[in-house]
Amino acid sequence: MCSHQFPSATADRGPAHVVAAHPEQGWSLRCDGAIVFDDTGELRADGSVVPPRRGPAERLAVAA
Repeated sequence: MCSHQFPSATADRGPAHVVAAHPEQGWSLRCDGAIVFDDTGELRADGSVVPPRRGPAERLAVAA
C-alpha cells in the first residue's frame, strides 16, 4: 500500500490513484485500499461504506 490513508484525498499527497481496474465487473481498487464502484459507492479499507451518490429521479434518462 502507498502512503495514502483514510481519508483518500489529502492536501499534501493528492487523491489516491487506481491500482487495479475491473470495468467489466464495475469496480476499481485504489492505492489506499478502497474499492470504488461504478455507481459511485465505496468500500473503504477500514470497513466503512460510502453509499452511492445518485441524482434526483427527474434527471435520469427515460427510455421511450
